[in-house]
Amino acid sequence: MLSLFSAFMVSTWMFEGRSHNFIAEKLVTDGKNIIQAYQRAPSAELGSFVQSFSGLSIYTIQLYNKTGAPLLEENEHMHVEQSNIKQVLGGNIARTVDAETHGLPIVGVPFSVKGDPYALFLTLDKNTVEQEQENMPWIHALYILVLFIGSFLILIAARYVVNPIMQLTEATKRMAKGNFDSASLPMNRRDEIGQLSVSFHDMAKELAKLDQMRKDFVSSVSHEIQSPLTSISGFTKALKQKKMSEESRLRYLTIIEEESERLSRLGQNLLQLSYLQQEQLPLKVTTYRLDEQLRRGVITLEPLWTKKEINVVVDLEAITVHADKDQLDQVWINLLNNAIKFTAPHGTIRIQSIGKAHQNIVSITDSGMGIPEEELVNIFKPFHKVDKARSSSVKGNGLGLSIVKQIIDMHNGEIHVSSSLGSGTIFTVTIPSET
Repeated sequence: MLSLFSAFMVSTWMFEGRSHNFIAEKLVTDGKNIIQAYQRAPSAELGSFVQSFSGLSIYTIQLYNKTGAPLLEENEHMHVEQSNIKQVLGGNIARTVDAETHGLPIVGVPFSVKGDPYALFLTLDKNTVEQEQENMPWIHALYILVLFIGSFLILIAARYVVNPIMQLTEATKRMAKGNFDSASLPMNRRDEIGQLSVSFHDMAKELAKLDQMRKDFVSSVSHEIQSPLTSISGFTKALKQKKMSEESRLRYLTIIEEESERLSRLGQNLLQLSYLQQEQLPLKVTTYRLDEQLRRGVITLEPLWTKKEINVVVDLEAITVHADKDQLDQVWINLLNNAIKFTAPHGTIRIQSIGKAHQNIVSITDSGMGIPEEELVNIFKPFHKVDKARSSSVKGNGLGLSIVKQIIDMHNGEIHVSSSLGSGTIFTVTIPSET
């Protein structure tokens, strides 16, 4: 409202100034036309000739002789200063404004007749001006109407902009309380607010996923910890019984030892995963033979695969890599250990490596039960276990593949898995030649 009112006042002031200049120039032009008309009829009497124009035009006219005396009938609506009369008699055009005639412009035009100077002054006729001023209230009312209509339209436009922002504010408050629902946001708009709403909606979806992952993670950790603790607590209470055979006592102690080791592995894996997820963690890159590292991994796990009489086929090219050796050791040990776990006795595991110009590819193939296709997208998530591909006797806490994925990502590599139930599983790791 203030801006519109200010604009109205400034534009009125500018228009008034321009209109006065326009009227003054028009008066000068008409004054010269009157003089030229008289000069074309020199036999006419000057005073009567000019007086006739005053009666027929919309102007009030006055004529002054060389002494400054008026030659036409005095008009109370036209007041000319003697200084302006002298200026015109001196041969100059005079422009002034008479405050007593409602601020209308007055101009004086010089001319001479038979060597005598004269001054012709013109201004608008007061009656004509008053008639126009009678129409001014209607014009002012129109301006005020436009002002209010414009203000109303601006308020509507402001609400159109403010309402979605208020909705975004409410959605932000809900999000702060843990509610990630953003379905009410105006995402169909094509403007910047619509783009902001879409971005906010995407952010809310991602935060909802992260929140669900956090809840799942806490639930999984709690389950993984509670299960061995329950076993340890139960068998410890059983050991307190006095009447127990030595065989039962040793069996209970063995279970307690295994569950304690399970808790220890869980703690170590959680610490390692947290350690790897620190983006500022530097890699200790060295140059070494990747094929020899894979062979050492196979030899390290020999007791496990020989116990199940698994046939291990090694087909390795001589490859030199620049990577963190200790970190990749964990990758190969985890993948080989998984392959041994889920391969039935007398099965086959194949390990291959291929070196290319800019990348090295390692694949580990087993003949196990395989993984359902719908589970493949989740196997790298912490604590994810594929129940159909595991038996209750298989040890693990679901963190191994998460650690593998994190290490491969740190080396700017990729890991892919292809599998289906009953046809085994293939893990393919791609590592750049230089990390």
